[in-house]
Amino acid sequence: MNPIALGALTLVIAPILGGLLMGLDRRITARLQNRLGPPILQPFYDVGKLMGKQPVACNSFQGVAASLYLMTSVLALLMFVLGQDLLVLLFVLALGAVMLILGGFSVKSPYSQLGSQREVLQMLAYEPLLVLMVVGVYLQTGSFSANSVLALDRPLLLTMPIFLVTQTLVIGIKLHKSPFDVSASHHAHQELVRGIYTEFSGLQLALIELAHFYELVLLLGFVWFLWHTNWLVGAALALAAYFSTILMDNVTARMTWRWLVSFMWTWGIGLAVANLAAIYFMLRVPR
Repeated sequence: MNPIALGALTLVIAPILGGLLMGLDRRITARLQNRLGPPILQPFYDVGKLMGKQPVACNSFQGVAASLYLMTSVLALLMFVLGQDLLVLLFVLALGAVMLILGGFSVKSPYSQLGSQREVLQMLAYEPLLVLMVVGVYLQTGSFSANSVLALDRPLLLTMPIFLVTQTLVIGIKLHKSPFDVSASHHAHQELVRGIYTEFSGLQLALIELAHFYELVLLLGFVWFLWHTNWLVGAALALAAYFSTILMDNVTARMTWRWLVSFMWTWGIGLAVANLAAIYFMLRVPR
């Protein structure tokens, strides 16, 4: 497909798909808690309602932070879809997360300040896992390009099975699911209220929610990469990872930030490095 057409299609379809998945998350969570729950389209209603609210901001930088967060999320997804450098993609995604954190730090609310501090710790927990997955792609393709994965004739999952687990954990952290919701949460089981999002409102919060739609599709895209040779199998794998985070969110309690960092830096990074070592030695074994 023409890159311009593919990019335009991504800009339209990605937020629709991301919003529907988040609406499904709310409905499933409600049913697991013996509630009816909101309609699946509720995330879109929320964004529309936020856009229609009177703009109120503690400072002008909040709007800049929210806008850049959305822009970097969209740019990262476009880079993924168009087969660009995955390492640069991660830098772009990290830049957006940093801007959101700075927006949280720019106000004096204790909830926002503490949530922003914990968001930094969450970045320290999940960023190494994303980088290690890209390193695994490089070991097998000799390139950091997303297009190099599509050129492989075998699924990555056959040699990178641990990364299905680590990417599921990353999705849980990025979506602020229990037991990883130390900085914020979309559900009513967070002692920080909305944490880093507490002082964002109106259009700013609508932009952040839209960015979450794009980010969710991007994160599921990384899981789809593990079985790129068959679209349906890859999509099923991505959905299985997503629903696993929903189930995990409802059957686990929130843990502390110390547990989050120590768990991801021992089990998460440890298993990922072990998988990379196995790939390295397999590539060096003569056939």
